[in-house]
Amino acid sequence: MTDSPLPRLAPRSPVSHKGHYGLVLVVGGSQGMAGAAALAGMAALRGGAGLVRLAVPDVCLDTVARFEPSYMTTPLPSDRAGRIARDAQAKIVRLAEAATVVALGPGLGRSLGLDVLVSELYARLTVPVVVDADALNALSARRDVLGRPGGPRVLTPHPGEFVRLLGRDRVPARERDLAAADLAERCGVVVVLKGHKTLVTDGRQRAVNRTGNPGMATGGSGDVLTGLVAALACQNLTPYEAARLGVYLHGLAGDLAAAELGQESMIASDLIRYLPAALVQYRRQLGRGRGTERLQ
Repeated sequence: MTDSPLPRLAPRSPVSHKGHYGLVLVVGGSQGMAGAAALAGMAALRGGAGLVRLAVPDVCLDTVARFEPSYMTTPLPSDRAGRIARDAQAKIVRLAEAATVVALGPGLGRSLGLDVLVSELYARLTVPVVVDADALNALSARRDVLGRPGGPRVLTPHPGEFVRLLGRDRVPARERDLAAADLAERCGVVVVLKGHKTLVTDGRQRAVNRTGNPGMATGGSGDVLTGLVAALACQNLTPYEAARLGVYLHGLAGDLAAAELGQESMIASDLIRYLPAALVQYRRQLGRGRGTERLQ
């Protein structure tokens, strides 16, 4: 793997408006896991998306809306367990037509209907989609669709989700990077294999992230990354570039939070709180002409 600088996020024009920075549509949430969708939405806002809309089960709408007044919310039909219903597909497709990027999966939950819904959205939506959490588990149940994405896709599995995507019982740690690159190339997607030294690959390019710490091993951290990558993909970065910069900033926010709070006390919302400082540090590095920190 060659040493290469991080992608450059273009500076904002003085005459720009929110429409220039895209709309992230977060599809997720369920009864008992409404916070996951909210974390992804708040991270998308802090990551620079011009507009953020959360499409969540109708039973969760008020809960999700209370977290943050700066994003929009839209109710979706729910099943009896408080998850997004299978017949929500038509509404989600209509919402996606107005979106720049879709973030699919935070807090979604599992059901046979959701397995079908996720696979249909994966194969049908033409906009970029960042796929995380139970949306990855849904794809694992219908792996035949992985090689038929309807548009650009970023898959963000942790090692357990990654093994399920491959349909294997286990993947030795020493083989994970090559297996991730192979999956990305075969399916025409970007894979973000999360963990210590997160790997980002599209099958042709590979980069290992050096930021982050064990304090980030906490519930909701992945939801924050999903929203952040989606926001960056709204800002004229390719999916691969958005994933690379996203994991770097996500880890840097975690490092800044750990320096002040300690690793043991960190929670996922702290990553959102420190994301502005991470972006400021990134911009300062660009201004000094250092090309920012590098991924190897």
